[in-house]
Amino acid sequence: VTFRFVETNGIRMRIAEAGDEGPVVLLVHGWPESWYSWRHQIPALANAGYRVVAPDMRGYGETDAPAAVDDYDIVHLAGDMVGLLDALGEDQAIIIGHDWGALVAWYSVLLHPSRFSGLVAMSVPYGGRSAQSPLDGWQAQFGDNFYYILYHQEPGVAEAEYDADPRGLLSRLYLSPSSPREPPQITDPLRSAGGWIGRLGAPTERPAWLSEVDLDYYVSQFEATGFRGGVNYYRNFHRNWEITPQLADAQVMVPTRFIAGEQDVVIAGATEAALTAMMAPVVPDLRGVILLPD
Repeated sequence: VTFRFVETNGIRMRIAEAGDEGPVVLLVHGWPESWYSWRHQIPALANAGYRVVAPDMRGYGETDAPAAVDDYDIVHLAGDMVGLLDALGEDQAIIIGHDWGALVAWYSVLLHPSRFSGLVAMSVPYGGRSAQSPLDGWQAQFGDNFYYILYHQEPGVAEAEYDADPRGLLSRLYLSPSSPREPPQITDPLRSAGGWIGRLGAPTERPAWLSEVDLDYYVSQFEATGFRGGVNYYRNFHRNWEITPQLADAQVMVPTRFIAGEQDVVIAGATEAALTAMMAPVVPDLRGVILLPD
């Protein structure tokens, strides 16, 4: 894996690369992650004949982190992906995204359909434009109770908590469903009872897929950059809905596959059949839903 910086969409972006030729694959990480989230996939894809590019997304790692919240809306994020292709001298890519990276991947294909030849979305499905802002739905659902996406709307609050204890947050989020934990320190569901780290039981052992060296690298990236850029993605949920009315009847017109863990909280227990039924009307070339057990 080699690293360099490119100019894209008005920012300076660090990219990790492997493979000199073949179709381009863009690997788009989520929150709170890094190019390093793809450390196993990068060599595998390069060895399979692809040109692989994994950026630190806007606001992460060594990529620029603009100050304005609006600079993290979905138009900017999709524009970063297209600008990255321009910087690489490539007309098209296959785009693979996880978590927030999946949202960026869905919208990159929707907003710039000619620039992408395939899509793999991980964790976050897409069922078309909703009738109301998703933020309104979450506020109605959770009210005064804690929900991390609503917590992330509060100016300056979440990033202050996370910046004060990056290892505490990441070590609690980077776990498997079966990972042993201590009891959470905060059990009161009300938002007023506290932030997020105390609601997540501290791990009593590391999962087999995450070494101490891996965790140290992730922590170092957030110690250097802070969490504000990544949290700003969440602060654009309502804005993203407001600025994309043109997608009301849009379809994802590239071959698409969806992958998630069966216990991923994002899919909330949905089955393969339910996810297929949700996505198929707006993803005519859906090439399967894969749910990984445990």
